[in-house]
Amino acid sequence: MPRRLVLLGSDEIALPAFAAARALPDTEVVAVYSQPDRPAGRGQEVRPNPVAAWARAEGLTLLQPERLEAADAAQLVALQADLGVVMAYGQLLKEDFLAATRLGFVNFHGSLLPALRGATPVEGALALGLAETGVSLQQVVRKLDAGPIHAAARTSLRAGEGRAALRARLGLIAGELAASALPAVLAATSVAVPQDETKVTYARRLTRADAPLDFRQPAAVLRQRILSVEGWPGSTFEHRAALIKVGAATAEETAAPVAPGTIVSADRGGVKIACGQGLLVVTQLQRPGGKMLPAAEFLAGYPLAVGEVLASADMPAFVSDRPFPRAPKA
Repeated sequence: MPRRLVLLGSDEIALPAFAAARALPDTEVVAVYSQPDRPAGRGQEVRPNPVAAWARAEGLTLLQPERLEAADAAQLVALQADLGVVMAYGQLLKEDFLAATRLGFVNFHGSLLPALRGATPVEGALALGLAETGVSLQQVVRKLDAGPIHAAARTSLRAGEGRAALRARLGLIAGELAASALPAVLAATSVAVPQDETKVTYARRLTRADAPLDFRQPAAVLRQRILSVEGWPGSTFEHRAALIKVGAATAEETAAPVAPGTIVSADRGGVKIACGQGLLVVTQLQRPGGKMLPAAEFLAGYPLAVGEVLASADMPAFVSDRPFPRAPKA
């Protein structure tokens, strides 16, 4: 008799793991749980998220509760599932739901736990400039990302790698880990190892307030920050009355005997900005209402004067060794 799986996810990063889980021998996916379809894009057209779209295309039973309630737990009990497999779902699972499958739930998390528990492990790893990160397969418990570890896979961060590229790689690694580790979980032979609570760090959710840059920080820190918030919220600085977006930058160790935020040069090679340590070389920029452009094209239509001093803004840390306070509801 095939083992019965339920999959819970909403983000594209989960698709390789879900496809690998579905491809396991003697295994059947009896339902996919995902976030409801929501407005997206400039036209705010209601669209399914990538996991929901995949489930529909594959002809799988798709369930999209706005919030998991007692009725959803009862429905899951009726499905007689052996195991729930979670990655980037977007909802916390309560006790009644966790108890509704024979073997509970396992979660693919985009870090080497106990490091970077929470919503943004990929962004946290990039912001910190870690040498390596990975994917952990953990047993789900009520406490966020605190369950024992069934398996993990490590990978080195690549120079200049941004958020989109690292997420894509970690998704593929999760797929490989699903193929290699889930059979033992399903056979109840996997021995999960408790996390070391003395080494826990937390990665909080990002907000629009994470976009402004602080030129008082070292240039190398700013470079990693720009890579970590690629896409949304992106990185910005104020120039007179305009908010300029930064698309790409490198860091130079060269010291400049001027105040942080000072534009040292602005030419085809990029806009060089003095930092607390070293120079940030911005190579792609975007003006309000414009497109992201290479520095030379940007400067042709929007000059930045050497000697101008750009304002710095505090950059709240993404990562802490203590849980972040919950953000107030809007």
